[in-house]
Amino acid sequence: MFMTIAYRAASGEMTMYLHLGQNIVVPESSIIGIFDLDNTTGSHITRGFLSQAEKNGIIISISDELPKSFVVCSEKSETTVYLSQLSSQTLLRRSESMRFE
Repeated sequence: MFMTIAYRAASGEMTMYLHLGQNIVVPESSIIGIFDLDNTTGSHITRGFLSQAEKNGIIISISDELPKSFVVCSEKSETTVYLSQLSSQTLLRRSESMRFE
């Protein structure tokens, strides 16, 4: 099982990556937010955001399983929304695990 992955670049700078499920990892610095689908899709604003993201083709479904969370990332001025079968709590724990080791 992957948790958070650290990579030291030739420059000596440490980059942290978060495993979102399946074979998808993203740099933690690109993460704008991790959201629980059950708690957030009750809002018309969130539903509108996800609907627009789908129309723009920026949603990536990580698994065929029912998604439990979505992660909004922005890298090089491009936004991507990942639908993950992992709960937002699990992703948050993964994100925090390397910071305290």
